[in-house]
Amino acid sequence: MITEAAAWGIIGLPLASFVLISFVIRPLLGATRLSGYVTVAAMAGSLALSVWALGSVTGEEGAIGFESHSWLTIGAPGGGLSFDLQIGILLDSLTAIMLIVVTGVSLMVQVYSQGYMRGDASYSRYFAYMSLFTASMLGLVLSRNLIQLFAFWELVGLSSYLLIGFWHDRPAAAAAAKKAFLVTRIGDFGFLLALLYIFYNRGTFAANGLNPFDIPDIHVAAGILGTGVVTWIAVGLFAGAMGKSAQFPLHTWLPDAMEGPTPVSSLIHAATMVAAGVFLVARMFPLFEHSAVAMNIVAIIGGFTAIFAASMALVSNDIKRVLAYSTVSQLGYMMLALGVGAPVVAMFHLFTHAFFKCLLFLGAGSVNHATGTFDMRYMGGLRKAMPITYVTTLIAGLSLAGILPLAGFWSKEAVLAAALNGEHAASGGVSALVFWMALAAVLITSFYIFRLIFMTFHGEFRGGVDVQPEVERSPGEHHVHLAESPLVMWLPMAVLALAAVGAGFLANPTFNFVGIPAHAFSEFLHEEAGDVNWVLAVASTVVALGGILLAALMYQTKQVSPKDWVRATGPVYRILSQRYYMDQLYEGFIVRRVLYGGLFRITAWFDERVVDGLVDLAGWSARSSGRALSMLQTGQIQAYGAGISVGVIAILVAYLTQQ
Repeated sequence: MITEAAAWGIIGLPLASFVLISFVIRPLLGATRLSGYVTVAAMAGSLALSVWALGSVTGEEGAIGFESHSWLTIGAPGGGLSFDLQIGILLDSLTAIMLIVVTGVSLMVQVYSQGYMRGDASYSRYFAYMSLFTASMLGLVLSRNLIQLFAFWELVGLSSYLLIGFWHDRPAAAAAAKKAFLVTRIGDFGFLLALLYIFYNRGTFAANGLNPFDIPDIHVAAGILGTGVVTWIAVGLFAGAMGKSAQFPLHTWLPDAMEGPTPVSSLIHAATMVAAGVFLVARMFPLFEHSAVAMNIVAIIGGFTAIFAASMALVSNDIKRVLAYSTVSQLGYMMLALGVGAPVVAMFHLFTHAFFKCLLFLGAGSVNHATGTFDMRYMGGLRKAMPITYVTTLIAGLSLAGILPLAGFWSKEAVLAAALNGEHAASGGVSALVFWMALAAVLITSFYIFRLIFMTFHGEFRGGVDVQPEVERSPGEHHVHLAESPLVMWLPMAVLALAAVGAGFLANPTFNFVGIPAHAFSEFLHEEAGDVNWVLAVASTVVALGGILLAALMYQTKQVSPKDWVRATGPVYRILSQRYYMDQLYEGFIVRRVLYGGLFRITAWFDERVVDGLVDLAGWSARSSGRALSMLQTGQIQAYGAGISVGVIAILVAYLTQQ
């Protein structure tokens, strides 16, 4: 069984890589390739320890009970107001699966980055940030205490800010980093309120011998706390998850986050930041399932996000933004599954999605490496020059579309079946509603991903960056050189392609060749996933094939003109291309008019006229009274004598009057 020291080492290795690169390698050696090697070695070590952890959990058939450690005591020990803040590791099968996802995907991304970031002036800084990013996510996954989890949660936000704005000399990158940081902070405010509400109700925990922030104790307390308390805590936690996992209406930051290096996008979308929200809801699922209101909120927002985000991918021409909208949509699928009471299925889809979505982003980086652009309108015909990139991207695209027997088919079918069956008793008609949303998203998903494949790899090459109008570009190579990416880039893609094919068999009860229990994605449920619903699977596959066929007719055979569709759906196209005007709503109306033009103007007036006025009045009063009193201090002895005489006479008169 894995030791506690080894479990802490899963976090410690990438954290040590960050410290070594930041304080030794970068200051002394600069942009050396040693930084990349150190990061890859740290990721490989963490992956090895994560495999050990998975084997230990599977062998123990449950969580490994490491003791918590007291970190900070507030108030006198044993007093009524005292509070003991503890840290520790919670290692169960949910944790173990997430560790494999994070370390495995991160290792592939770090190896790929050796080629993608070669020649960048900030090469060492890049790998330092990536090490910190991975360490933060691993710390989040392993946390036993909710405050400890929140600390790593915020470190993930900081790391994403640094990486999205990595090329900070570009205004677009700096703006995207600030946007991601601010939007996710809105959700984190809800998370913080949930923590405060838990603290407010700490008496209920203490009366039952429970720690209010220990995650297993919160699971136990879910049945003790009132329904209203549970609902408010769950909704607050879900607000944080909405920000991190880019759920409507806090989704607007994720498409703009594409301004960072492509491997960063791959890591954010596959295994780290956006997966954190889904993981949080899954981790706290025993709390959520005690509130029908919270469950329905999660299901409805997840189902709506799935179809809402997919629709925006239909018209985007930037290959990374298409994939960004795809990620938001797939995260909606995961939230949908959680909301209808199927956390095992949600984590299964997160597991498979991590591999094929990481592969899709690395494929986007590979074609950018050859063409110098991310605009699909200037690509085309790349399957001849880049056969490995084409095949691996095609595998990932088929998996995303949910085509048998690839990984995405099994997890997508499981999500649809969970929604159709209504796994949670309180879901009622919500399950049916989100099922049809998810099924519609299947059609849209298969269309936009094959639109991407046809525009990028089929037809004739359209010139790349050499003919593209001048736009702001990332530093690095900007000239067309049509050739396959180097081995260090396509080898991780090949490994991920194998995972995109085979990952679906790992926890599938019908085709489980490896022997991992079907409940291994969420040990606290102890429920086996049901057999595949083949009627539903065939129906959803037909829907997906319909989307692929429509994409082929429009972008491969040209039998249907995309321009005619744009003209016929003009208003709809404009709404989709403007992302439903959500940015205009937030920045143009809420920020500039409601906040700056209204609330902030009122508060500024109150601050300037009332607060500053009171301060100025106090200063004026002190100055004026001092000036008046200073008139009495003339330095003339005769004046002082006269004042004393007047005072004596006044006292004498008062005394005689009283007599």
